[in-house]
Amino acid sequence: MGLKQPLAGLVATALMILVAFLYISRFSLGDFMGWGSYYVIGLIPMQVMAGVLWGGKQTFIQGLSQPLRGLMALLVVVVVGGILSYLSWSIIGGGVSPPVPNVVFFIIIAVATTFFWCIVWGGWPFTKLISNPVLAGLATIIWCYLLNYVVYRTFYNFDFLKGAPVYVPALDPGGLHNGWYGQVFQVTSLAVMFLILHFDLWPFTSSPAIMEQPTLGIVWTLTCHVIGGMLLFLGVNVMGMDVVHFLVTVPIPFIFGTIVLLNMMEASIFASMKQPMKGVASAATAAVAGTALAQLYLALAPMASGPMKAGPPAYDQEIWLASALLAITFPFLVGYAVYLEFWPLKKSA
Repeated sequence: MGLKQPLAGLVATALMILVAFLYISRFSLGDFMGWGSYYVIGLIPMQVMAGVLWGGKQTFIQGLSQPLRGLMALLVVVVVGGILSYLSWSIIGGGVSPPVPNVVFFIIIAVATTFFWCIVWGGWPFTKLISNPVLAGLATIIWCYLLNYVVYRTFYNFDFLKGAPVYVPALDPGGLHNGWYGQVFQVTSLAVMFLILHFDLWPFTSSPAIMEQPTLGIVWTLTCHVIGGMLLFLGVNVMGMDVVHFLVTVPIPFIFGTIVLLNMMEASIFASMKQPMKGVASAATAAVAGTALAQLYLALAPMASGPMKAGPPAYDQEIWLASALLAITFPFLVGYAVYLEFWPLKKSA
């Protein structure tokens, strides 16, 4: 079709949102927030690694044209990501069906861990030590899951679930912090990572020494977690927001809006502006767009999954919104933009 940006991104986003709602509507509310969302979430870490570190460099797809090239790359994600999801469900989730909250939290923070190690750290040190990009990528994803396991076991506990039917004492890692706070902290820090992408890594780019790994990874990671922690403290402790409500009104809509602006529209709207004003305009637009889309999802939620209640103890509406935006629509958006290269809306290289 040969559409140009930002129109191609707008059309593609609308199409993928439609596909996401068609997928969600195939499940009851309980099934969607169980296997229906867990399966797709489990593919995201592999999808992120393959998109960022491999970038189509797998030799067996280089000579293919779209859509076959994208479909073959997605097949690899589905197979490897499915294996990692199964292992997580068996080890962390104890093989309990449907997946218990413990393993869902583990997979979600695995997404954050993989984002950080692939984008912030650039796959270091594996991309430096291993010349083959496919092997370097596989080493990176294995490292991300091992690191994630240590974080999960050290910092997460699920005391807030005690007495609930889904609580399995033997599967509680008994870590230092309430699992909700741990997850919201990591997702908020991830939102700060995306914020810095709006600024094209400014002001880090002003120092060549910082832009070298592992210095960049250290500085960028610390920045994200310090600011993320401050935002969480401000929202929950100062403004008195419920921690789960904070999650679905602050970091998640911003991340979703960022994906639309930077990935789907390929950062085309403010391309002519210079930093830091470009970053300010882009981030503000992402926040507004993400919030508007989150409200649209909430309005359509009853048609897709039936009535649901907001707030504690179950947080059905909040979990549904988080799952619909980031667990389902996000991988559909990225899969279409990165792997299928907007085929057939745009002419691919």
